[in-house]
Amino acid sequence: MHRPVELHGHRGARGLRPENTLPGLAYALEIGVDAIEFDVVLTADHQLVLSHDLTVSAVTSRDTGAEQLVGRPINQLTLAQLRTLDVGVRRPVRENDPFMLTQVGRPDTRMPTLSAVLGLVSAYGADHVRLNVELKSDPTRPELSADPKVFTNLVLDELARHRRIDNSAILSFDWRILAAARDAVPHRYALVEAATIDPVWMAGFDIRDFEVDIAGAAEAVGATVLSPDRVLVDKQLMTGAARRGLPVVVWTVNDPVEAAALLDLGVAAIVTDYPDRMRELWAARGIPLPRSVKAVAAV
Repeated sequence: MHRPVELHGHRGARGLRPENTLPGLAYALEIGVDAIEFDVVLTADHQLVLSHDLTVSAVTSRDTGAEQLVGRPINQLTLAQLRTLDVGVRRPVRENDPFMLTQVGRPDTRMPTLSAVLGLVSAYGADHVRLNVELKSDPTRPELSADPKVFTNLVLDELARHRRIDNSAILSFDWRILAAARDAVPHRYALVEAATIDPVWMAGFDIRDFEVDIAGAAEAVGATVLSPDRVLVDKQLMTGAARRGLPVVVWTVNDPVEAAALLDLGVAAIVTDYPDRMRELWAARGIPLPRSVKAVAAV
């Protein structure tokens, strides 16, 4: 019998449907995942909305109203303004964007609130699926970012209102968020990539104080999971995480061959834009598949 390994849908199922949208999250639930990951930011009127970027993305957003909002800071815009955007598109702004070939658009989709996502999960009866809520915050760009304590508390309040604290996780590259959530939510993911291995991102912790062990710093800030960029994962990282008792959840892995190698290293979960591909790998390896849920009325 294989040990349990989780399958997480990245921004819903970014390779298949528009990211950070209700249709995208719903599609991931219908495919079947253990967790859906999505990004949250704070608006000018203190509303929690889904967006990967701290500014309105030209890749995933299209202006439909009289105002030009694309490119503007989200923390300077109200929910009403942001709801005029069409976020069910993917625009060919970048060269060689692989998702242009595989993502099915859902035009006229509006930017959802965190509350709407929680309502969607309830409507699907998907209480078994963990909500991995990434709080977008950049300590090097404070003018674009919310106060980490205020932001974290608003997210936690919303999760509590929907009785989702116990089966949700708080994720952030800005480890000040993890410190703020330390005593309030049981699952806290320390996100890390090469560019954020720095005390300014790691709530003041320096990995040199932990024998250059990322897991040691993550443990010190109160993380329960280490979640690194796939290029950082090797035997040394896995050994350090095991020594600290931290599961490793690796992102973003879209190649089943690479995913298989990471499973062999002992990762606890794979975060992917293509949960359909990974389900095939899970089946081939005899790993229990996460349960899919039936579609509800159009979202």
